[in-house]
Amino acid sequence: MTSEFNFFQHWYPLSPIEDLDPNLPTAVTVLGLPLVIWKPKSSETYRVFLDRCPHRLAPLSEGRVDEKTGNLMCSYHGWEFDAEGICTRIPQAENPELVIEKQKYLCATALPTRQEQDLLWVWPDVNSTALASTVPLPLSPQVDTSKGFVWSSFVRDLEYDWQTLVENVADPSHVAFAHHGIQGNREKATPIPIKIEESNPDLIKATTPLGSITFEPPCRLEYAIKFGETKQVGLVTYCIPISPGKSRIVGQFPRNFAKRVLQLTPRWWDHINNRNAVLDGDMILLQQQEYFLQQKQQKENWQTAYKLPTSADRLVIEFRKWFDKYCDGKLPWEEVGITVKEKQEISNNRQFVLDRYRQHTQHCDSCRTAVLKIKRIKIALLGYVAITVPVVAVFPDAVRLKFGLPLIVVALLSLGVYSWLKFWLEPKFYFVDYVHAKR
Repeated sequence: MTSEFNFFQHWYPLSPIEDLDPNLPTAVTVLGLPLVIWKPKSSETYRVFLDRCPHRLAPLSEGRVDEKTGNLMCSYHGWEFDAEGICTRIPQAENPELVIEKQKYLCATALPTRQEQDLLWVWPDVNSTALASTVPLPLSPQVDTSKGFVWSSFVRDLEYDWQTLVENVADPSHVAFAHHGIQGNREKATPIPIKIEESNPDLIKATTPLGSITFEPPCRLEYAIKFGETKQVGLVTYCIPISPGKSRIVGQFPRNFAKRVLQLTPRWWDHINNRNAVLDGDMILLQQQEYFLQQKQQKENWQTAYKLPTSADRLVIEFRKWFDKYCDGKLPWEEVGITVKEKQEISNNRQFVLDRYRQHTQHCDSCRTAVLKIKRIKIALLGYVAITVPVVAVFPDAVRLKFGLPLIVVALLSLGVYSWLKFWLEPKFYFVDYVHAKR
């Protein structure tokens, strides 16, 4: 059966713009396609290429942006490519005219890109670039300053599949339990009736007592929740298929009230205490849920594997029906040469599954910078203690009593701050175990 839905002919957000380093190529994967994000020196916008040099297929993400030309240089043999992917230099060419004569043949593969709503977008189908210019981006109406909204952003790679991610975000009733103490309270959980207002190949829209939920395939899944007549908060998620058993979530969190609080809260603080904690609460549950569903689907379908008796599951059911009807219940991995195993292996290594650094910190400029500053502060604190103690020890008795005691007190406080940074704050950027039974 041929899928009616073409996953490749849609726009996908790769990352918040603020998390990209304009000086370094960045590797990312969408739909099994390895891509490289980079910024030409002469351009205000980023570019996205397939992550392979046409010469010997080395990854361009391991390359560099040349200081003189501003072009992307492959680190294997030094070939260079401009913003459009055209090869501008081959150091090994005996005849410099070779570059011009075979220019089309020697190009890197450039993909259509856009920058909107503070996100970098890519169109992953190189064969339909003309179509890309006619397809609108799946933008959120809530990410709009003209409507009084402010927002923050977040990105994280996840250890479970795209359909598992979409299904989870489409299920508001799990919040009170999976995210107890962070975004929900299990003691206050109530039924959440969901009504499907619209369902077609391009849109599923549902309503709940709190507001609306919109799924615009393949990636935008958005909540709009109202408080009273004017206050509104949103959850805008983009669910990105990376490879079998792996996905990426790009999130934006708009609201039109308490704007000052958002401005005063460091982005990295929100990430380690809220955004990452929420996804940690899902990760172990969803990875194992996905594994068990794959086992059952060898003999039965999701309709019998799942037990979905309440209205709270209505949007999950609608998504699964959409996925079966228009996508034949699978993602197009075979189109990029990926063979899907019947059962994805499950990892019992919680530090791997909940690895915040690998999944988030290394992708987030705010968190990367915070970790670097923490390391520098730790060195400064230890340096102060290492210098102060021996210096005070050689002070004359009268000087030691007057000046040495305050210096030692500061040294002890420095050790306290150092311990807090090392054993409480810094680990939150790397790994925090999430044990539901202890929450």
